[in-house]
Amino acid sequence: MALPDTAIDGAEIDRIIDAHMHLEGPLLPLLHALQHAFGFVPAQAMGPITAALNITRAELHGVISFYHDFRDKPAGRHVLKVCRAEACQAVGGTALAEATLAKLGLDWHGTTANGAVTIEPVYCLGLCACAPAVMVDDRVVGRVDTARMDAILAEAGA
Repeated sequence: MALPDTAIDGAEIDRIIDAHMHLEGPLLPLLHALQHAFGFVPAQAMGPITAALNITRAELHGVISFYHDFRDKPAGRHVLKVCRAEACQAVGGTALAEATLAKLGLDWHGTTANGAVTIEPVYCLGLCACAPAVMVDDRVVGRVDTARMDAILAEAGA
């Protein structure tokens, strides 16, 4: 479970950075390690990362925002990724996504008030033949309609 931003341990951030400095191209492994440790890449890590790697905050932000799996705040207990690719759109994925967002009262990257589910767009889950598809945590589910989505949300506690 992700820690609240106020509980971020600066010494742990420094330890993680130091553990990755021997790597060639340490930024991505370092960001993955921070996210694994804290559930997200904490804002408090930006200064130490930029200093250690001699990069600007803009460069760091560009990397974090480019890769959709990095987040800057804690996610819910479950992450629901809804495919937004053309194959899923062609068989009702857009309507499914809009209905799900409306049901949860969220925008993309939002988390339910009870902290159970964060909803994110993804641009292909590789399940095109079974579209529309979603991914709940590490489980891919195909042929999702509103009834199946309701069951997925209920199971996740949304």
